[in-house]
Amino acid sequence: MRILGHRGASADAPENTLASFELALAQGADGVELDARLCASGEVVVFHDETLERLTGRPGRVAKTPWATLRTLEVAGAGSRARIPLLREVLEALPRSAFVNVELKADLGGLLLARRVARLLLEGNHQAHVVVSSFQPLCLLALAGYAPTLRRAYLLEPKRPWWLESGVLAPLVGRDGVHPEDSQLTLARLRSWHARGREVAVWTVDDPVRARTLKGWGVDSLITNRPGLLRAALAEGSSG
Repeated sequence: MRILGHRGASADAPENTLASFELALAQGADGVELDARLCASGEVVVFHDETLERLTGRPGRVAKTPWATLRTLEVAGAGSRARIPLLREVLEALPRSAFVNVELKADLGGLLLARRVARLLLEGNHQAHVVVSSFQPLCLLALAGYAPTLRRAYLLEPKRPWWLESGVLAPLVGRDGVHPEDSQLTLARLRSWHARGREVAVWTVDDPVRARTLKGWGVDSLITNRPGLLRAALAEGSSG
């Protein structure tokens, strides 16, 4: 089972930054989950929110701010600060042994985002160690058209009807995987997805007891803010 750092080791470092991703791997994560969105000048940046205020203290929307400005800003978190990276920088900095879950954060530019992320992944030959996920079905359909060889996983939205998410959209756009929120997962649902050939990555799991349960069920990946804590807990459970 993989452990993926949610926005890196986001409990211990500024989220979605190189410092956070590197710390996650140092803590024993198998890889990282990150958020990708377009800025005003067209670059793919790694940033979760639509707006800048929560993480940088500056007003404005990422989609309306050019990279020339974003590159001067820093993300605050866990008592430190680190700059906003480009997706290209992150992919180049992380070792190929690290598994990377790129979540497409789609606003109005979702189709363009899918095309640019597909181009980055193909040009960098990152197909083998990356899965692309999104809550937005159109983004994943567009990605399939631009780069059919890339792995795609559908993020299940807890606020949308289960029958729609799991019964209709997941089979349509999540060719390789489904990513449910932890409260949505049951053993029966896990077995059903596995029977249909889908990998299952669960978000966001920070409780060691729950992590051990999910490992016993056979979940493929855990997405966590605390990769070091879960790695230690799962290692202890294996030896106990």
